Formats: sequence, structure tokens, C-alpha cells
Amino acid sequence: MTDRPTRTAGLPADPPAAIPAEELRRRALDSLTAARDRTSLLTSCVDDRELTAQHSPLMSPLVWDLAHIGNQEEQWLLRTVGGRDAIRPEIDSVYDAFEHPRSARPTLPLLPPSEARAYAADVRGRVLDIVERTPLHGGGPLLDAGFAFGMIAQHEQQHDETMLITHQLRRGPAALTAPPPPAGDTSGLPSEVLVPAGPFTMGTSTEPWALDNERPAHQRLVPAFLIDTVPVTNGAYLEFIEDGGYTEERWWAPEGWAQIREHNIGAPLFWRREGGQWLRRRFGAVEPVPAQEPVLHVSWYEADAYARWAGRRLPSEEEWEKAARHDPASGRSSRYPWGDEEATPERANLGQRHLQPAPAGSYPEGASPLGVRQLIGDVWEWTSSDFLPYPGFAAFPYREYSEVFFGGAHKVLRGGSFAVDAVACRGTFRNWDLPVRRQIFSGFRTARSADSVITDSVIADSVIADSGTAGSAGSGGA
Repeated sequence: MTDRPTRTAGLPADPPAAIPAEELRRRALDSLTAARDRTSLLTSCVDDRELTAQHSPLMSPLVWDLAHIGNQEEQWLLRTVGGRDAIRPEIDSVYDAFEHPRSARPTLPLLPPSEARAYAADVRGRVLDIVERTPLHGGGPLLDAGFAFGMIAQHEQQHDETMLITHQLRRGPAALTAPPPPAGDTSGLPSEVLVPAGPFTMGTSTEPWALDNERPAHQRLVPAFLIDTVPVTNGAYLEFIEDGGYTEERWWAPEGWAQIREHNIGAPLFWRREGGQWLRRRFGAVEPVPAQEPVLHVSWYEADAYARWAGRRLPSEEEWEKAARHDPASGRSSRYPWGDEEATPERANLGQRHLQPAPAGSYPEGASPLGVRQLIGDVWEWTSSDFLPYPGFAAFPYREYSEVFFGGAHKVLRGGSFAVDAVACRGTFRNWDLPVRRQIFSGFRTARSADSVITDSVIADSVIADSGTAGSAGSGGA
């Protein structure tokens, strides 16, 4: 993949009415364009045979994602927002993600690649006219602050991440390239950071393009805890493997132990041991496992087992968000760990700019006020929490986005990965998946509860030593 910069369209945390309509319009157009550029790159780098093949029963054929993106855009922006007649109503059910599981999608009457491209382009051409003509204030919650356009841009970028997962699963020569991420350095960093006890504002009521499961903002009282300064690395995870982590039942949840026994799992997905060395396959290339890079492609069960082995645990969702957003000095929660300003290449590894996580200790400009690094980008981080609604949750604009997934079946992931764009990643963004999933760009960091009495030495080691790397929160609300 080329190192081509893209423009993203995150919005400031002001009330939507305070954002000028023309600024909203520009950002909506930029977001939709950036998403389509990425989609085009992911679907033009392989031939039609690769686009129509199902590379794993866990994933759709790439051509299904391409037409599904166009169909969702047609249904929401052309028909619902624009009031236009349907272009291809007969394909709505074919590209309904709830009607057809991924494993069954190759059997559907899918549009062939050339037709899927033409359809998506036709929809986009008409949508651009709607963006220019639609009032972005006073038209109801679907239009206020351009929410519908932001929702569709996020949807397409999420499918771009899904398609990148498919590229990782496909066999054959590499189709994508990208420059390596910047070097990291953990020297001088404490291994963990103390997050003091107290309330903080979780979620948001003012982020214009926030999705329903991020809302509303509410207070959470969180006891003091310590959290890893950086995500768990491959080198640290190798210690778990070499200490027999995959052969000791005591570290595993019963369902996780059953999974590794049934499928003979002994390392992260795409790893193999050869000639005394651990190798991994990454987008068609085989390379040594880099010790300083955050571990990737591990399930929730693997993350949980490692944490138990290390005498720690996974952070809860509220602990993760407090570590990422809360500034003890001001008492407020910012949009990102570094403040309210937009993500930049100096702050986070996002947008498929690099096709791998950055080494631990990277992006000091993206650190939280307490000095926690790499909370946004690099890897989605498993938390201990089930995916549940916030107090006062209201489904919007449709139940199937979040509500049908609530419950104990799915675990929450936070922070985003190198594969997701900034428009679909922020301090309040919630991802979720089944705890067995390994093909996703998932990693983790660990935490532990703080003792009731914290000694001066622990505070010095965990907080003061890293104060020089802390980011500063900007203005705005939660």
C-alpha cells in the first residue's frame, strides 16, 4: 500500500450547531472521498478472480464488500436523506449483512467486479450532489452536523479494515505494500502507569459523529489501578509461549482451553516456528517476528490467559477509557489521549499508512496526560468487559447497529488498529467481537488493581518518571 496521505473528517467536540455548515460539508466530502480512495486501492490491487474468491469462511469475498458499501450508501444517503428513487432495489437483500452470514455469501447472485465498481461509482456521483444541497442543521438528528454522511464514511472505512483482514488471510504473493512505521523506544519509560481513583466522564453526548453505543456521556467511579504503559509486545508474549503458556490449563478460561485443544493452537495466528526461529506471515510475506512490536492476531482467550500468567488481568472498558481520556489535572475527558485535536501521523498509527503496528514506545506525541502510549492505533485492545449499553442508551438510527449485539457473547475492544481510519476511531469508540476471534487486528495491554495504600516509590516510578511524555488536553467537552 502506498504512503499516500488521506484527509479525515473528525469533528471538534463542540455542540453540532456551533460548527459552520460549510465546514461540515467540506469534512463530509473529505471523509467520503478518503474512504472511497481506500476502497479503490484495496479492490484494484488484485484481479477479478481474487475479488470473487472467498479466502476464508470467516470473511466475505472482496467483491461483496465493494457492492455492500455502495448499497448502504444508496439506502441511507440517496433514498433516506436525498429522497431519491432506488437505483437497484432488487439487490438490497443480497447485500443485507444480517440476512446472509459471511460463509454463505459466495453462493449469492453477487454483482461481478466491473458491475460492482460501476454501481458504487454511480451511487457516489449522485451522493456528491446530495451533500452539496442538503441542509446540515435543523433537519433532525440524522442530518444535524452531517451525521448521516459521517455514519456512511465510518461504515466504508470499517469495511476497508475488514477487506484488509481478507487480504491478510488470502494466500499468494503480496498485493499491498507500505513503508515501515517509525522506530519506538521504551527506554526510560515505566512499565506501568498509575491511574488515580475517582470519577470521570465516560462516553459522549457532543461528539457529532459518535455512534449510538458511545452515548450518552455519564459519570463512572473507577478505583485506582495500574495499566501497562505500552501494549504487550511479541517479545513479552514469546516468554508466555516458551514458559508453556499454551500447555497449562490453569491460565485459561474453560472455553478458551477448549478452543486451543480443539484447534491445536500454540501461538498467535499466522505465526510458525521454523529452524529454531519464530516467523510470521504478513500480507503474503514471511518474516521474523519482531520482538518490540505489539502482539497481533490473538483472541480474547489468549489475551486473558497471558494476563493471568503474568499475574495481572485485562483492563475493564471503563479503566481503558479513563486511562485514555481523563486528565487528572483538569478533571475533564478529552476526545483523544493527546487532547481534542485531530489525529496526525505524529500521534497515532492509523489509516493503513503502515501495514503493521509500530514498535512499543512509539508516538510520544500521542501519549495520554498520565503518559500511557499507543492507546489509539496500532492494535485493537481487548478489554475484560462484555459489550453492554450505557445508562440512557437509545438505538439510533437502527437497532441492528449496536443493540442486537449487547450481552455476554461479545467482548469490547478499544483504541483502533493501524488498519482503521481516524474518522472511525476516537477515545469513545467501541468495537466488539467474539472472544474466539483471531483474524482481526487485535492485541492487548494488561492492568492490575492498586493497593489501598500507594507508596511514594510506586507513584514516582509509575507517574512522575513519565511526566515529560504526557500529552495536554485541549478545550471542549466530553
